[in-house]
Amino acid sequence: MKAADVARLLALGAIWGASFLFVRIVAPVLGPMVTADSRMLVAGVALALWFRFTGYDPQWRRWGRHYALAGMINSGMPFVLFAFAALYITAGEMAVLNATSPMWAAVMSAVFLGERLTARRIAGLAFGLAGVALIAQPASAGASFVAVAAALLAAACYGFTGVYLARWAPGAPAQGLAVGTQLAAGLVLLPLATIWPAPLSLSPLIVGSVLALGVLCGAVAYVLYFRLIANLGATGALTVTYLIPLFAMLWGALFLAEPVTLQMACGAVLVTMGTLLVLRQPAARTRAVRSAP
Repeated sequence: MKAADVARLLALGAIWGASFLFVRIVAPVLGPMVTADSRMLVAGVALALWFRFTGYDPQWRRWGRHYALAGMINSGMPFVLFAFAALYITAGEMAVLNATSPMWAAVMSAVFLGERLTARRIAGLAFGLAGVALIAQPASAGASFVAVAAALLAAACYGFTGVYLARWAPGAPAQGLAVGTQLAAGLVLLPLATIWPAPLSLSPLIVGSVLALGVLCGAVAYVLYFRLIANLGATGALTVTYLIPLFAMLWGALFLAEPVTLQMACGAVLVTMGTLLVLRQPAARTRAVRSAP
């Protein structure tokens, strides 16, 4: 792996790890729906402008319906669920739960695409389940337990996206999906954003965090991600999954004084081991998709 690609992987892990920090800052003020919708619209507009500048055609007429459906599965629903979870659990906990998405993808590929669950993948699922149990144990009651369940459901949505694209939209262009899913899901959820109206005045911290979620964690991260896919392949690019929880826990501890407990660290190690076992497989029919909120 070239030094430039290592730098891109580290940068992407740091950026997507920071997305959990920004969601933790924004969601208590704007609410889950507005947080999710604003980041998608900002990211979608930024990507649309970038692709317009570079001359890329997303082929809206041909793929618009799939952009909308994949957008709700891979962005709309997960972003709302993670924004809700951010009200009750830490950035590090969310990032570790998010890292289970390749495991969900393995299970769903077996169910919907007939891919075999090898012994290695089953072992990975077992490690992941043990890690989730450690993370969820401190939140075994009330709203915190619901937040853990919401984060796991969001990760499951990421896992199902690859199945959807492989089975129903195998020819959809990757860069078109980047911009199309963000814009389409943002527009679909826009009427629902009025359920949690935003405050009339917003602090510079909230405005900056929303812009960071959309521009940095959305548009810039996608450009980095697709460059990694081009250089390393889909499986190589997905190794960023191992880095995201580490950065999320670091940013949460530094900027929000969130505790990093031994139990959380052990859970993160188990989930990372499970993810490693699941991803170290021959190339599957599922598509590489983004797995960070």
